[in-house]
Amino acid sequence: MNRLILFISFYLFFSSCSISQPEDPQLLLTGAEQTNEYLPMLKGKKIGMVVNHTSVIGKTHLVDSLLSLDIRIQKVFAPEHGFRGDADAGEKVKDGIDIATQLPIISLYGNNKKPSVEQLQGIDLVIFDIQDVGTRFYTYISTMHYVMEACAENDIKMLILDRPNPNGMYVDGPVLKPEFQSFVGLHPIPILHGLTVGELAQMINGEGWLNNSIKCDLKVIPVKNYSHDEDYSLPVKPSPNLPNGLSVKMYPSLCLFEGTVISVGRGTYKPFQQIGHPQFTDMAHQFTPKSIDGMSKYPPYEGQTCYGISFEDTDFEGGFTLKYIIDFYKKYGGEDYFNNFFDKLAGTDQLKQQIKKGISEEEIRKSWAPDLEQYRKMREKYLLYE
Repeated sequence: MNRLILFISFYLFFSSCSISQPEDPQLLLTGAEQTNEYLPMLKGKKIGMVVNHTSVIGKTHLVDSLLSLDIRIQKVFAPEHGFRGDADAGEKVKDGIDIATQLPIISLYGNNKKPSVEQLQGIDLVIFDIQDVGTRFYTYISTMHYVMEACAENDIKMLILDRPNPNGMYVDGPVLKPEFQSFVGLHPIPILHGLTVGELAQMINGEGWLNNSIKCDLKVIPVKNYSHDEDYSLPVKPSPNLPNGLSVKMYPSLCLFEGTVISVGRGTYKPFQQIGHPQFTDMAHQFTPKSIDGMSKYPPYEGQTCYGISFEDTDFEGGFTLKYIIDFYKKYGGEDYFNNFFDKLAGTDQLKQQIKKGISEEEIRKSWAPDLEQYRKMREKYLLYE
């Protein structure tokens, strides 16, 4: 009886999502919220889920919702930061059993980035539903790439429940060169690519970027009533160190500092909202990184006071800028400013050399403009939204 009541409750909730559309035709609905569009595809199928803490319908996790409707979920594949989103950046995500659902959790971060034949055995369809932030080096899209590849190689259909891109109104930054391909940049796209994960998945398929140019049997449930020029505020923080809208807005520009000696505020409760270094004692803003479980266990300059800038005091509207990476390079003045990670994040070794030579941001932008224009033309073929 209790199970029947729970089933009816979920049915009424899901039905209300569909019923509300005629009453409010402007209501934005994520792919996951449009259950009437994909539930028929799941009946009688054994399902694998590529999800994390952002995979929600309202306040209910998608996995819990589908299990309550007797959808046969076999296992969960977890990206960077884990299924529950509480692992620090770069921290190993372990296989295990989810306490709440008793489902097996397979990590897709660390040594195992691509589901194996054994891990996909018995699965008929894979669902991908993860909130992205629209930057090339945010690794959820790399996980999506490898899952698409594994599905293609094993004749498994993949369903993407699309979500808005909070930086989707921007296309900017250097386009990645093939020799700098890594898990923080698999595709020849700019830092701000201006695509949702559904659109990018179509681009990956269409441009033949999977191994041996194979194609994934892909179905995308688009977001309803969304456009790329819409200012979308994320209902759930996408990862531990992007806790709010300001950090998401600053991330495309500030992540490059991870390839330098400058701290981006990891080890504080305002990461990607401030930058600093212990030797900049003439700057007014200061912060002291410390170990924070679930955010940053071993932050750079732990226990040391860093001096720099808080972006809470600026009027940065979004997009991509080199202003701060150039200004802090000039201020630091040392040859060790950049580390080996910078070129991977930038997707090229040219940017570092340009900054070292003192070339202005305006001139640097001109150098990547032809590649960016070519990308924009390619992007038009895969857009699901205006």
